[in-house]
Amino acid sequence: MTKNRLSKEQIASYHENGYLIGLEPVFGDSEMLQLNEDLQKLAQLLEPGEKMSAIREWHMSSKWLYDVCTNPKILDYVEAILGPNFYMWGSQFFAKAPGSRDTVAWHQDAYYWPLHPHNSVTVWLAFTDVDEENGAMRIIPKSHKAGLIKHTSVTGDSVLALELEQGTFNEADAQSLVLKAGQISLHDDAIVHGSPANGSTRWRNGLTIRYSGTNVRCDLSKAPQFKAFLVRGTDEYNYNPQGMIPTETFVRLPSDQHIASTDEVKQ
Repeated sequence: MTKNRLSKEQIASYHENGYLIGLEPVFGDSEMLQLNEDLQKLAQLLEPGEKMSAIREWHMSSKWLYDVCTNPKILDYVEAILGPNFYMWGSQFFAKAPGSRDTVAWHQDAYYWPLHPHNSVTVWLAFTDVDEENGAMRIIPKSHKAGLIKHTSVTGDSVLALELEQGTFNEADAQSLVLKAGQISLHDDAIVHGSPANGSTRWRNGLTIRYSGTNVRCDLSKAPQFKAFLVRGTDEYNYNPQGMIPTETFVRLPSDQHIASTDEVKQ
């Protein structure tokens, strides 16, 4: 029996509400100190003017990041949701500097992804303490049950290029996902979520990691660089090209190897 498996009540809550928080930390305080030091080494590979969000899919080139994304404690939580057979395919850092006006517009992950069926989980790993003051992610509970909702072009300070149309959800229902450094949240690929600007004097940094059941196929005509890294169980479908585990610790992934479409994130 794995240590960090979710209880039946937690699993039921995830499927009912579309997200889960309040889990035991994956990393302790000393581990997070080291991870943040290592993150700065990775960030040194960014080009002038690039934001931390440009570090996406670098798990395909950086063994350090691959190891973070495949930490057994994280995989135990994900397995409780997706079952024994799943792969990891996406990762991206989101960092908001003190006083940053950057926001993440209300959106659904699955709207961007050429994946079918919708059977994916996003892990949000806090690299710093995250709360309402410094721009914690906000979600609309149970909104994943509505299916995909139309998005439109966004203006302003959002790091995303698309957002949900006004009136398609009730923002008054939003819940903030407050986390301590080293904790994670889990959310469904169709949950409505976003985050406000950082009005504090503290950084707000986090890593998103994407996992999908092996029954999920990527439309390679829309995402030709897609690679599936089988991290638990067996791949009984073989729908997707397999990724090769990187061997070098800190290596930048060329921009033309990003899985995400070019209109998903504004650099």
